[in-house]
Amino acid sequence: MKLLSRKAMCNTHGQDSSYFLGWQEYENNPFDEVQNRNGIIQMGLAENQLSFDLLESWLANNPDVAGFKRDGNSIFRELALFQDYHGLPSFKKALVEFMAEIRGNRVTFDPSRIVLTAGATSANETLMFCLAEAGEAFLLPTPYYPGFDRDLKWRTGAEIVPIHCTSSNGFQITASALEEAYQEAEKRNLRVKGVLVTNPSNPLGTTMTRNELNLLIKFITAKNIHLISDEIYSGTVFKHSPRFVSVMEVLKDRDYDKTEVWNRVHIVYSLSKDLGLPGFRVGAIYSNDDMVVAAATKMSSFGLVSSQTQYLLSALLSDKKFTKNYISENQKRLGKRQRMLVMGLQKAGISWLESNNAGLFCWVDMRHLLHSNTFEEEMELWKKIVYDVGLNISPGSSCHCSEPGWFRVCFANMSEATLNLAMQRLTDFVAEYSTANGHKRLHHSSKNSKKTSLTLPDKWLIRRLNWIRKIQKWLSRHLNWIEKIQNGC
Repeated sequence: MKLLSRKAMCNTHGQDSSYFLGWQEYENNPFDEVQNRNGIIQMGLAENQLSFDLLESWLANNPDVAGFKRDGNSIFRELALFQDYHGLPSFKKALVEFMAEIRGNRVTFDPSRIVLTAGATSANETLMFCLAEAGEAFLLPTPYYPGFDRDLKWRTGAEIVPIHCTSSNGFQITASALEEAYQEAEKRNLRVKGVLVTNPSNPLGTTMTRNELNLLIKFITAKNIHLISDEIYSGTVFKHSPRFVSVMEVLKDRDYDKTEVWNRVHIVYSLSKDLGLPGFRVGAIYSNDDMVVAAATKMSSFGLVSSQTQYLLSALLSDKKFTKNYISENQKRLGKRQRMLVMGLQKAGISWLESNNAGLFCWVDMRHLLHSNTFEEEMELWKKIVYDVGLNISPGSSCHCSEPGWFRVCFANMSEATLNLAMQRLTDFVAEYSTANGHKRLHHSSKNSKKTSLTLPDKWLIRRLNWIRKIQKWLSRHLNWIEKIQNGC
């Protein structure tokens, strides 16, 4: 008799992808500027650490809030006891105002239509439960965030059908790609319930154009399906870049708020990226559909945001002087950091998606480093970069990219010194790889990539052997530990 459920034993959570495997390798040998300078540098984590000083300064200047006080009196007991499961009204009001501010106040949000969740992961899964039955499908443009394979499918039973986008137009969505994905779903006998996009895109780091948004609205109108717009990177657009346009803004401008389509467009938001607070687990669903709001509110009971978190953030987000300065300064810092990464890539002779204007990462083109145009070769290159160069980056195949050789490289989760070291490692790797003799040369030409000749010198083989020896020592220590436990020590 099976003691566990099929859900517990199934392997559909997506965590066997190279995206998560890279994290595991990093955790086995994490880089540290002092303790482990030869370790793996984490460039596969989309985390915004560039503006913590602004948050810490605000907390220092508002000790009552940080100490859970109001007018000098402790409210710890009040916050520790049961609160409204629907969220503190003060926080919901502050959150929707912050969302509007990020969008230049060109669109506003009703606090009664927002549902709080424990991060965007919970928000996206909750929407899947609300909008699709097990075995029904959502269309997602590729490349897409690898975590969606877990977040959207694992517990809900929903399916993902890719909308294949290509580098020929900067991976923008086209009408033909949408229709092909829809037809593919029908061939697989999958009922399509909607389209889910990230805007700005993860992993591309680009904002969607108005043409793309209009195309999506036209498509969901014709097919009578939903649209989920995951806008968790909306506040990360770099200074002096094309601005972010929310799908809600387009709907308003074209008077779709007076049609039934208005109820079929839903927004996902969180404070993990824009405010750099992934550990606070604050996410939200915004919908104009009464039934979706009601159902999502009930489901949110399984992933609440703590009252203490809501109290602190309601005060912070209500400080309009702070939020105005934070949004501007954070975007400025992200743009500066992205330029640092780009300069390092240029030095290494590596291209990137030049429309990159938002996010915490670049979509990097390493197709010219492949022996052949295959995903197997992409994985071989990825392994070299992780194990030999000591950089954990995310291969395009983990994002379901239709073209081998693209990688997502994050830049906002480390110091400038660490980023410079990472770029130096990459530059050295490419230089030595291309000048060594007696090895196969790799070629790939495209209008977006520079031609580079590359080889694998003995130095990198030695590094790999040293790495294997480290693993063997680690396994030996842990096997001894396991034996002691088994022997009752």
